[in-house]
Amino acid sequence: MADQEEFPGGEALARLMLELARAGHKDAAVDAAIQARPDMDRAGAQNLLESVVGSQGGSSGSQGDGDGDGGGPAGEGGHEAGSDGANEAQDEGADQEGEGGGPRQGNAQSTKPPPSGGGAQPGEGPEQLAANYMAVAETLSMTPPSPTGPNWRSLGPWTIPNGQTYGSGSGARINVSGRVSSVAVDPGNANHLLVGAAHGGIWESYNRGQSWIPRTDHAATLTTGAIAFHPAAPATVLAGTGEGDWWSGFGTGILRSTDGGSTWASLCTAPFVGQGFYDLEFDRATPTRLYAATTGGLFVSTDSGATWTRRRTVRTWSVAVAPSGAEALAACQDGLFRSTDRGVTWNAVTLPSAPATYSRFAVALAPSDPTVAYAWGAGTTGYLARRAGGTWTSIGAPTGVNIGQAWYDWFLAVAPDNAGQVYCGAISAHRGDLSGTTWTWTDIASKPSPGQSIHPDQHAIAFEPGQPQVVYIGNDGGLYRSPDRGVTWQHLNNGLEITEFEYLGQDLGSSRWLIGGTQDNGTERWTGSPTWLHSQDGDGGDCGVNRTDPRTVFHSFYNMGVERSTSRGDWGSWAWLPPPVPSGEQSLFYPPFEASATNGNTVAQAGQALYVSRDNCTNWTRLAYPTAGTASAMYIPTADQVYVGTTDGLLYVTRWNGTAWGTLTALTTPRANAWVSDIHVDPTDTNRIWVTHTTRNGGRVWRSTDGGSNWVDRTAALPNLPLNAIEVHPGNRDRVWVAADLGVYQSVDGGASWQIFSNGLPNAFVGDLLYHRHARVLRAGLRNRGVWEIPVDGWMTQPVCGVQWTGTVEANSTRRFFTWGWPATWHVLWTVMPTTIRPGAEEMTWKVQVERGDAEYVTYWISVTNLTPVPVAFEGRFAILSRY
Repeated sequence: MADQEEFPGGEALARLMLELARAGHKDAAVDAAIQARPDMDRAGAQNLLESVVGSQGGSSGSQGDGDGDGGGPAGEGGHEAGSDGANEAQDEGADQEGEGGGPRQGNAQSTKPPPSGGGAQPGEGPEQLAANYMAVAETLSMTPPSPTGPNWRSLGPWTIPNGQTYGSGSGARINVSGRVSSVAVDPGNANHLLVGAAHGGIWESYNRGQSWIPRTDHAATLTTGAIAFHPAAPATVLAGTGEGDWWSGFGTGILRSTDGGSTWASLCTAPFVGQGFYDLEFDRATPTRLYAATTGGLFVSTDSGATWTRRRTVRTWSVAVAPSGAEALAACQDGLFRSTDRGVTWNAVTLPSAPATYSRFAVALAPSDPTVAYAWGAGTTGYLARRAGGTWTSIGAPTGVNIGQAWYDWFLAVAPDNAGQVYCGAISAHRGDLSGTTWTWTDIASKPSPGQSIHPDQHAIAFEPGQPQVVYIGNDGGLYRSPDRGVTWQHLNNGLEITEFEYLGQDLGSSRWLIGGTQDNGTERWTGSPTWLHSQDGDGGDCGVNRTDPRTVFHSFYNMGVERSTSRGDWGSWAWLPPPVPSGEQSLFYPPFEASATNGNTVAQAGQALYVSRDNCTNWTRLAYPTAGTASAMYIPTADQVYVGTTDGLLYVTRWNGTAWGTLTALTTPRANAWVSDIHVDPTDTNRIWVTHTTRNGGRVWRSTDGGSNWVDRTAALPNLPLNAIEVHPGNRDRVWVAADLGVYQSVDGGASWQIFSNGLPNAFVGDLLYHRHARVLRAGLRNRGVWEIPVDGWMTQPVCGVQWTGTVEANSTRRFFTWGWPATWHVLWTVMPTTIRPGAEEMTWKVQVERGDAEYVTYWISVTNLTPVPVAFEGRFAILSRY
């Protein structure tokens, strides 16, 4: 979705600038804004950056009044057994929750050290940076699913019904997945499709998109910008890595498949490392000749893609090649260029009333008549021209087109059977039909009721061979198929698990409940099914769950503001309860939000000031930073303490004194001017603090054991990549996990050393981590590859059994026992076993009843009946069948 009014260039540009800035590339973020909006000067781009990440000189203001107390701390709950009424207490049972309780599966971990690549030196260029990312990815690619030890597995989303569009009425809702950057249909088999996901790899379908298989999860990069079948031998397919629209810096060259797309290998790296692909085209007359349009220019190969020559150095978005190969057209940032010598030389084409420069440009030849061509571009306005009879004519942009995100979402195609029918993609998709000299335009993506709509932000288009009326469109919501030129639509998002998750939240009382914010697809909820619930529209930001009462959940969009649901995030249940942010006060595009990690109703959101609530967002207190800055991370270990970190490396804490929040107090800064990405504070020992940074070329994991006065660098041999999240095992504080731009890493010695912990995890960007202490699984939110989990010690392979208590029941009587503090996520079987030997007949029966003690724990009530005329002693036995 797009909001050009607030962010010139749209929300997509704001997110791109945020991603570049958090890794320390603010100059690149400014350059990206100028690239997306040629009408913007450098000062304007700098101002836009400040609106996205906040300025270091922003207003701090004065501290507001304290709000009311939200209630006292709630206990954690222990593990003991007892009896009710006058019966005496029984012996305490096994420590079901602790590290040492019961049989263990072992400390399963990879023995492979982390890769040493990934770093970049001061002054490095995009090629060197991408090469370092590639080195890390190649090491990670050696950790596919393992037959031994724990492996990551996907939680989906397999699909998300009720997804958002810009349509209205009965046809406005449709299933979504995530951003599709490219789509190709096998010219020899219309059932066979390949899709490139932005950072989700290549996916293959043999049934016109009814089901999908990921094909490049463990390639050196999952970023994909273009896919092209060999026109005469479609078993050969090429894919350009690095998504030109967004993830261009992760490009590692061209992949090739010789089996139609099932398996892939690198064809070439140079000269494309660090570049993103927009287009890749075969010369159908001479298929050994190929054309590549990338962020680095226009390239031509004459040896089937093994080597390449750069013919133009200007960013090139689109190439069209005549069936005879005698003409090629290229849409570049500085205009339209034409070659008539098979790509050796290129000459500018003068277009009538054309912009001087473009934020996006595309060109297409009519398959049914290659003398007809179209040029579709965005300058200060939309521009469309048509060539017929050798003459170019400006024909005006589609009616109602929105070009505010043209740099990001754009395509152009001509119907295979009609040179007078053209498809123009921008935020929406428009079909133009020429009758005589009159054009009629139809918005085929965003329709009023009862028309069928598809998700906005269009990136790719393709047609079914032999069926020109069948259109495929890829966009931020996934892939869609129309059998009738855009009149009706069918989603193809079942099993296309490419959702881009930004943040995750969990309910510790359920092993099968998550909520997550996603790029352009809103906030989603998981309750155990691979089909996730679409919980709220918009761009999904940070989110959280009240641990004491997990029916109360929170989510955010972009910029400051929070919504609350008291029914676990059901659709339509959200109430808008934003903090009172003064006009002009800024924040990150996605400001951090946190709920208390242990008790109470304390939540917080932060931008250029910290806003804290002790009553689940009903009332807010504003706290100013001692030094102006912008928050980038927070943690609330208890209801009475809030920690916040900023984009320039500063750390603060505020404490509740019983009546009001104290002034924010600065901690020692572990690394100045380094973007704080995550904070973790041990709620049982708040002197023990962990901090991570996304700013590379320095320490990125720090630990303090004295409340933030002194810090130890625990980065060790981690790859020099941005680190995005940290989780600490609550039962073993030396066991730590961090998420990097690529990969998850584990330490079992408090950060002194690290090992790769990525067995089976796709080589995608890992944005967030959660550890579920009861289910003993680590969850990861991936960009364009959904949510994954791993049992950190492996799944249980046999029940964990023990004796919880012993007791005696008098003759012919019933006695009731209880045992409390058992995690609600566990599946526990209870039995009683007489220890008094009395052969000849049954001695005892029992009945088990369950009480939900609180949000996370249950109490088991066991009524034991003695069937004999004498007292009988017994053991109360448990068998934990599963913790999940």
